[in-house]
Amino acid sequence: MGIVIKNALAVLPDGAGHATGRHSIYVEGNAIVGIDEAPQGFVAAETIDGTRRLVIPGLINAHTHTYMSMMRNVADDLSFTDWLFGTIEPIEDRLEPEDSYWASLLSQMEMIRSGTTCFNDQQMHIHQTTRAVHESGMRAVICRGLVGSEYDLNERRIREALEERDAFADCDRLTFRLGPHAPYSCGPDYLRGVAEVAKREGMGVHIHIAESQAETDNMWRDHHCTPVEYVRDAGIFDVPTIAAHCIRVSASDRAILAEHGVSVVTNPASNMKLGNGFAPVPELVAAGVNVCLGTDGAASNNAQNMFREMGLLALIHKGTHDTPQCISADETLRMATRNGAAALGLDIGSIEVGKKADLVLLDLDAPSLTPLNHAVAALAYSANGSEVSDVLIDGKVVMRNRELLTIDEERVRAEIARICARLGLS
Repeated sequence: MGIVIKNALAVLPDGAGHATGRHSIYVEGNAIVGIDEAPQGFVAAETIDGTRRLVIPGLINAHTHTYMSMMRNVADDLSFTDWLFGTIEPIEDRLEPEDSYWASLLSQMEMIRSGTTCFNDQQMHIHQTTRAVHESGMRAVICRGLVGSEYDLNERRIREALEERDAFADCDRLTFRLGPHAPYSCGPDYLRGVAEVAKREGMGVHIHIAESQAETDNMWRDHHCTPVEYVRDAGIFDVPTIAAHCIRVSASDRAILAEHGVSVVTNPASNMKLGNGFAPVPELVAAGVNVCLGTDGAASNNAQNMFREMGLLALIHKGTHDTPQCISADETLRMATRNGAAALGLDIGSIEVGKKADLVLLDLDAPSLTPLNHAVAALAYSANGSEVSDVLIDGKVVMRNRELLTIDEERVRAEIARICARLGLS
């Protein structure tokens, strides 16, 4: 018994770009099993009228921290150093493990409502996040945040990450990576230990690199190398690596990232808000680096809305590079979908037979999509996420007609209010 989305305007892959046309999409189990033609024996348990809907692959938030949603609007207009060490870390020190469960659910509410179906999360309390994802129906890659100077002193956190992976081995929507925080918070011996474990266990790594000028300056002062070189020399790039930010990366750094197949996640809103600058996305792409898109946490972005990130990505580099051709709407959508799927090693990110059925339906009657002269351009330049009406993840409807089916939104809001009061945030 399956689901058919009937006669919808759908955005399908077309080479490196996209093609938009009227299609019926057939879903059975957790996969797309047919486009325009139902497979033999297909029986629809549910038919969704797609006449006034635009169907796109679910957006992939390739770098975030979902536990930070409770810190929205509490550390604004600060320098990166004051933001992180003066405000955010003291709040993190006071968090109780269950706080991350409710905060992650709040982030997932926002992501589902704005069309995100999968996220790559660096977390402090991973059990609480995996629990939230298991219940919400979202797809996620969970990365245990790791810091330290010597490997032996911090082995407990890595053990926790491996235990969590094993505990949720039967959940197809959950995968796991190791999350060494950053070059400035992880010593070379510690990074080498993390790389060895990742290689042994067949896991990838998710790390922040070159997020600020201060990080780059301090790395050169203390180690006579760039953050990219520091991480490479510690062996991290010997396993599949996702590097968040990469704002201050030189031409030689970009060559290193490309050579080692490192995927870079750009986070436009967070990077601008903290005054850290702009990742050289056109130059990274030209060097052959797989670039994908993320929001970062709500403590630095204030939102978990990938449509806002797409709009910023599509616009800011045109302004910084004095040319409207440097990043197209097609490239923007690809970075938010297929490129993220490639970075995470997941069979999602496009509407194709055999791919997992992570699908988002947008209301074509929304003012922001009227007139729909060019669907992909509308997604990059016009949409804001409020147009999302229905969401399928892993072949299951998790939002129907703007009603979340898997999360008790009222309960989440009440718990977040309680946590914020306890932490003195409200």
